[in-house]
Amino acid sequence: MNFPKKLADKLETRKQNKSLRSLPKPNDLIDFASNDYIGFSKSEVIFDATHQFLLDNNIKNNGATGSRLISGNHALYSQTEDYIAEFHQSESALLFNSGYDANVGFFSAVPQKGDLILYDELCHASIRDGIQLSNAKSYKFKHNDFEDLELLIQRNPDVLIYIATESVFSMDGDCPNMEELVTVSEKYNCYLVVDEAHALGVFGDKGEGLIQYLHLQDKIFARVVTFGKGLGCHGAVVLGSEELKSYLVNFARSFIYTTGLSPHSVATILMGYHHLEKDKNAVESLRNNIVFFNQVKKMLYLSPIFIRSKSAIQSVIIPGNEKVKAIANSLQENGFDVKAILSPTVPSGQERLRFCLHNYNSKEEITQILTLLSNFVK
Repeated sequence: MNFPKKLADKLETRKQNKSLRSLPKPNDLIDFASNDYIGFSKSEVIFDATHQFLLDNNIKNNGATGSRLISGNHALYSQTEDYIAEFHQSESALLFNSGYDANVGFFSAVPQKGDLILYDELCHASIRDGIQLSNAKSYKFKHNDFEDLELLIQRNPDVLIYIATESVFSMDGDCPNMEELVTVSEKYNCYLVVDEAHALGVFGDKGEGLIQYLHLQDKIFARVVTFGKGLGCHGAVVLGSEELKSYLVNFARSFIYTTGLSPHSVATILMGYHHLEKDKNAVESLRNNIVFFNQVKKMLYLSPIFIRSKSAIQSVIIPGNEKVKAIANSLQENGFDVKAILSPTVPSGQERLRFCLHNYNSKEEITQILTLLSNFVK
């Protein structure tokens, strides 16, 4: 059977633009690419604790057998959701299979026809996809520009408005001024929704995320917290009121029409949170590495080409797909795993190297990779 020409043409365009994606091969390079910020995906302690917990509680890892509304809602779910809600100082928590499922489920179900969604122009694809499935109207506002946001609000009086943003943006690694955003939201009685995917394990004494670090949790309508980054496992959770949880159980299609996570997956989430609460060294070590990375890039006069960030994501702008790929390849040849982010994933001219920092990166490794970078960009 011939492959459809329209699809083949799109692939060819990617090839011509030097932006064709392919699955990366496993490697043993020094990790500056993964989102495993505090090393939980590699933790033998969490791995062993999960299996011991399942044994101690006689929980058989048979796997979920269907939607949580049919046969997949094993008892471990409520225990884990209650623990997460308490950890995040939220009235309720509802587990989803992934951050993508959580965002698509929330934004496709909660905003209604006649409502308005205002979202940061750099919001993640999962938020955008959920918005596209919504019956509400939507407009984007300029990145972290709350004057632009306020103008959009003022142009749409007497409308119920949801504001969507991220506490740490996945490509730039920067953070919005959350206090200012909360002020704008409260001024106009908007509902603020914050994706905390890249803040869990990074901000707060126990890695609770940026919202709790700033003591703003009672002013946010919904938080989406993803586990595939800082917690090092599958799944995500929507934090909010009990009414919100009930609404999502009834109307979020990505929750209703999917197989629930297995007992082993949910136990891994629970043990990850237990470890996050106990092991403050993991978060502190990451924070020290973020500070050190910023110090070294300043010392090497690299700061002007980096996007300002105090998170674990540090991005250096190197325009042009071909050029940024060449520098990434050179770093990989020197033993460092750093990924080039190409257009159209980011706008043309905003191509970049995205450095992901971890608590297990040594100061020597950070110094070496930035020294190499300074030689390649001269």
